[in-house]
Amino acid sequence: MTQVRVILFSLFCVTQAFASPIFPGCETKSYPPDKSMVVPKYIINLDLPPKERWRSLISEKKNQMAAIIDEVKNLTVTLLGEKTFSIINNSLPKLAATLPAPYYDEFIGISESSGLLLSEVTLYNIFYEIFTFCTSMIVQDPQGKIYHGRNLDFGLFMGWDSKNHTWRVAELLRPLVIHLEWQQKGQTIYESINYAGYVGILTAVKKDHFTFSLDERFGLNGGYVGLLEWILFHDHKQKWVAFLTREVMETANSYEEAEKQLSNPRLLAPVYFILGGTKPGQGVIITRYRDTYNSFPLGSKSKGQASWFLVETNYDHWKQPPFYDDRRTPAVQCLQEKGQESLSNRNASLSLIYNVLSTRPVLNKLTTYTALMDVSGGYIEAWLRSCPDPCWPW
Repeated sequence: MTQVRVILFSLFCVTQAFASPIFPGCETKSYPPDKSMVVPKYIINLDLPPKERWRSLISEKKNQMAAIIDEVKNLTVTLLGEKTFSIINNSLPKLAATLPAPYYDEFIGISESSGLLLSEVTLYNIFYEIFTFCTSMIVQDPQGKIYHGRNLDFGLFMGWDSKNHTWRVAELLRPLVIHLEWQQKGQTIYESINYAGYVGILTAVKKDHFTFSLDERFGLNGGYVGLLEWILFHDHKQKWVAFLTREVMETANSYEEAEKQLSNPRLLAPVYFILGGTKPGQGVIITRYRDTYNSFPLGSKSKGQASWFLVETNYDHWKQPPFYDDRRTPAVQCLQEKGQESLSNRNASLSLIYNVLSTRPVLNKLTTYTALMDVSGGYIEAWLRSCPDPCWPW
């Protein structure tokens, strides 16, 4: 109980110290990004046996993986206590064995290639379902062409370094950000931005079909409840969020198919799916409860949105974001300030998205990468991000 009180008090102090930030104005000169920050590219060959798919990549990144797992374990022990963590940790190999194919075998392969325990690889893949903050946006240019961008923010309340003003987990994750080409029979079927060793999909494009990003959604009936149902009641009919999205990237052959597959299954956790297509008006925020959904398509009239763009952070579009984490309002303001008429070509569209995603507090101390996507030709690129002071923790 003492540990919990210390943690809650610390969170209160951080929240009070950084609440109600003053919006400094829209960023206009961050694009083009620094080429030195481009995320490195690797290939995942889906024709290989699952245990072998990640071997080369993980052998290269195993030290960075070990560092982030040690940090997550230490923070989890601090939060839950050693006894509770031990119970959870001992159950993880059994949990991994219940996962659908091919994920369990991929976990085993990653464990063998990295020298990490299977429980550690499982923990590494699970904690992304719980601690992800994000900003995603879709814009449509005057000709009806769709572009998609996102910041992936990670590690809130996970090791604040008061000396350097950074989150330790976010700092340890940046070296693990990778650009993956998923191939079958020598052909790339889709591309994604991942953390090395994480087998689910958070940001991806399927050439000439659709673009995709995932933002976490908070709720009382959240990932913890679904996880407990999976473990205690053997409810294995529900879908792990980032495994579902990988299945969609591999099997859906149109925007409409992807939207249907993301809307219907029962999920382990609530989430926001952001989907962009190839035709005018093909953009949607799918707000998922675990069993139902709300669809908010491009062109819908809603306070804080426009006919030519959609913005999603980590809050329901029909509600006002909380004052202490309002990234949506600055993003919307900057898009409206520039206007759709400014999107005269592809470079202008990508420039606008990147600059908005570089505007504080849309860009913050948790931001690990910014990704831009153009469904035409399957373009996706990502850059590592940092936010020098003055910058908000989230």
